[in-house]
Amino acid sequence: MVKKLKNSPEPGCCDTPSKPQLQTWKVEALVSVDERGQMVLPKDLRDRAGIKPGDKLAIVSWEKDGAVCCMSLVKADDLAGMVKDMLGPMVKELGPE
Repeated sequence: MVKKLKNSPEPGCCDTPSKPQLQTWKVEALVSVDERGQMVLPKDLRDRAGIKPGDKLAIVSWEKDGAVCCMSLVKADDLAGMVKDMLGPMVKELGPE
């Protein structure tokens, strides 16, 4: 479960609600990879996701039978917050008493 950032007024889109809800997963676009391995995210999708020039995106991948079968993009700032929220309680437990 992903926890809400303490200073965030609203839950993030990847937060898991306390009551399960139907979430929408869809193919947003098909993109091509050029010879240098680059792709272009469609402007409409960048706008709706709040992705601006210079933003860093983390690629999260899943493997099945040793091959990557799925990839997802997460804003690096959001990922850092998610990791901090998940690891924070463990770090407090391990810290000096």
